Amino acid sequence: MPPRPRFDRRAPVRELPNINDRINYPKLRVVDADGTQLGVINREEALDVAKDRELDLVLVSEKADPPVCRIMDYGKFKFEQEKKAKEAKKKSHQTEVKEVKMRYKIDQHDYNVRIGQAVRFLKSGDKVKCTVIFRGREIQHTALAETLLRRMAKDLEEQAEIQQAPKREGRNMIMFLTPRKTPLIKADKENQIPTRAVRTITAPPRATAAAKTQLNKDQ
Repeated sequence: MPPRPRFDRRAPVRELPNINDRINYPKLRVVDADGTQLGVINREEALDVAKDRELDLVLVSEKADPPVCRIMDYGKFKFEQEKKAKEAKKKSHQTEVKEVKMRYKIDQHDYNVRIGQAVRFLKSGDKVKCTVIFRGREIQHTALAETLLRRMAKDLEEQAEIQQAPKREGRNMIMFLTPRKTPLIKADKENQIPTRAVRTITAPPRATAAAKTQLNKDQ
């Protein structure tokens, strides 16, 4: 039987950045803090230039010949890089499928709870799997379960779109909702312009008093 490996209690070795005295190449191509090319100079001269500017000499391309270094504030550079990484992580949200389960006999209070759960999931950018569970002879009432799922889709239409219509799978009926990408536009019946033409009849002009008097004289 092979001996059991011993537990390594040593702290993990951290990779230190290649800056200042940790740069061991004799010749370097150096770029100044403002982007000016200082050309190929030796290591000691590059360190002196960085020290005079109260900045750091940072190795940015080790594979180049000779290696390329840049003079910069490494602390500020590292802070900005970490900030960008955090922002990118927030934006790259991994879409998950969250499930909401219920029975087709669900009461109004529990139904409202399921609606609230679905709204939270959708606002987080996740898809929602709406599942109606059948027990025993309840499998005979699939039409009621489909009606319930259609009702839920209608109540969530401002936040979600139907990705998969209600469908029976085994002893369940499921429906998939996905966060709505475009806002829902509802028609306002009160402000709708009537599409049917309205017929108008122009009334004949009424006779003036002077015209009536002249008419009586003629008679």
